Parts: sequence; C-alpha cells; structure tokens
Amino acid sequence: MKTELDAGETVLKSSNANLQRGAETVGGRLHLTDRRLIFESHAFNIQSGASVVGLGEIVDAEPVWTLFLNSIPVMPNSLAVRTRDGGELRFVLFGRKTWRREILQAAGRPTA
Repeated sequence: MKTELDAGETVLKSSNANLQRGAETVGGRLHLTDRRLIFESHAFNIQSGASVVGLGEIVDAEPVWTLFLNSIPVMPNSLAVRTRDGGELRFVLFGRKTWRREILQAAGRPTA
C-alpha cells in the first residue's frame, strides 16, 4: 500500500478492484481502513493515483451494474459508494455484498 496510514489507523480489508473514472476503468487495489476507503491505481493506467474518502463522508453503498462507456449496463458486479457531497465512486470487484456490508459497518451506517 502506497498511501501512508495515519497514526493508529488499521487496514480492515484489501483486494483487487477497478474504479470507473469516466470512460476508463482503472485497475488497482481497494483498501478499507478504520478511517478511510482508499483506492490506489496501478502505475500503468492512463489515470493513475489514489482516490481517498473518509468514512464520515460515506452515506451509502449499493450494488449496481458495471457500465461500459459510463452508460451501457454490462454486468451486475459493481459497488457504488456515495458521499455526502453527492459524489459517487463505482468499484468493480469480487464480493461486492461483503464489501458493502463492511464499508457501511466501518462508516457507522445501517447495512439493511
């Protein structure tokens, strides 16, 4: 993990994931800590770098369809994480229901 953890911050879960950034699906790793959700892209993507969301900013996480070119539904294997400011991060990953539950629990949100 490249992103530096804060003092006392603990990683709860990590796995491979893709982040839909516009028309590009960016490959990388998704990390859930007890304070943040962190996506770090692989270096060979056109759009590289990290996307970080504090758990206090997360209002919901919902299973959704993966979109081709940001509009054509392809497969029901994504997770949309929504934030207080109306933003949305869409992750393509395995075990999206488990990820949803664990993100919402870490953020102190209801999982039902």
